[in-house]
Amino acid sequence: MTNLSRTEASDQIKQSALQIGFELVGIAPAVQPSGYSHLLDWLDKGYAGEMGYIERRREAYSDPSFVQQQTRSLVVCAWNYRSQEPVPTEPTEGRVARYAWSGIDYHDYLRDRLQQLAEQIRNTLPEARTRCAVDTAPLLERDFARLAGLGWFGKNTMLINKRKGSWLLLGVVLVDQELAYDKPHETDHCGTCTRCLDVCPTDAFTEPGELDARKCISYLTIELKDSIPTEFRAPMGDWLFGCDLCQDVCPWNNKSPISTNTEVQPRIDLNPISATELFELSESDLKAKLKTSPLLRPGRAGLLRNAAIVLGNSGDPHVVPVLSKALHNEETPVIRTAAAWALGELGGTEARQALQEQCEVEENQEVRSEIEEAIRRLPRPQKDDAIPGSNSTSDL
Repeated sequence: MTNLSRTEASDQIKQSALQIGFELVGIAPAVQPSGYSHLLDWLDKGYAGEMGYIERRREAYSDPSFVQQQTRSLVVCAWNYRSQEPVPTEPTEGRVARYAWSGIDYHDYLRDRLQQLAEQIRNTLPEARTRCAVDTAPLLERDFARLAGLGWFGKNTMLINKRKGSWLLLGVVLVDQELAYDKPHETDHCGTCTRCLDVCPTDAFTEPGELDARKCISYLTIELKDSIPTEFRAPMGDWLFGCDLCQDVCPWNNKSPISTNTEVQPRIDLNPISATELFELSESDLKAKLKTSPLLRPGRAGLLRNAAIVLGNSGDPHVVPVLSKALHNEETPVIRTAAAWALGELGGTEARQALQEQCEVEENQEVRSEIEEAIRRLPRPQKDDAIPGSNSTSDL
């Protein structure tokens, strides 16, 4: 047994966390999080979309003991991932959420740091049992971060800290010992500001502090495996992977510090990303390019689906050959569906010809319906613009 008091042990643990590189650290008791009832309501409303893993573990979110038995304290750590400001994109380039710019999966480097901290905790408290969690365990990390005094919830549901803003990745070390707990952050500092709500192009916020994930660009481009609903494709703009809009406009992020951590420094080829070049990569090529990156999460099918939508929103007719090739040759229906939509958005004789040719041979009903709808959206061609070899200039 250690001779340290709870306060002394807790202070040593916090000092270790800061030395390891975490920007913020606080300690919360292992209680049912105050947001648990809201989580249940959110799930019952269907706002989780296809993220069935949350529903399957809904009871586990009620108590940290489901993650580690007899947990009594949670050491909550925050890692700053704000790097340099975004590079302006060209029309055919796709934007990527800031946390993925480095090409290194944050789960990996945060878990490594948390394991270092857990070892330090066991050195301080030899009798302690620990477990590390980085947003994959059934744990409401943001609730415990607020309980540990790290910040408050913004209207965009993000945890915001007065000094560090919201560019924070959270990690937790669960400990089966009682420590000295920090004072919860009880105050909301957002006031009447609604910038995060107003900027959302898909109206994903049902009310301040509540997000319908099914409308969120981050969910649509990363978690959703099926075709992205038509009404959200144009509002996606040039977002290829994730979305940062509701954080970009937050006043609390104006003065948040730039991180010096090497793990978050951007790779020049990962933001922005050429949407056309993605179509040139095979499955193995894509995995080689993105082997340590979160961008692999949606898989090649999801990433090329997103890339096609970015190109459809670009207004650049020079990308029609890329989309036509994808429509004709890609095996995955969600890619062909997105390519058909994009060709319909760009229009022109070449796009019409590609759509009509594929319509004659397309066997997948979803893709065929998308092609037919894309053709219907195209302006009726003039007689002089009729496609050579075509018997009709009608829509279908």
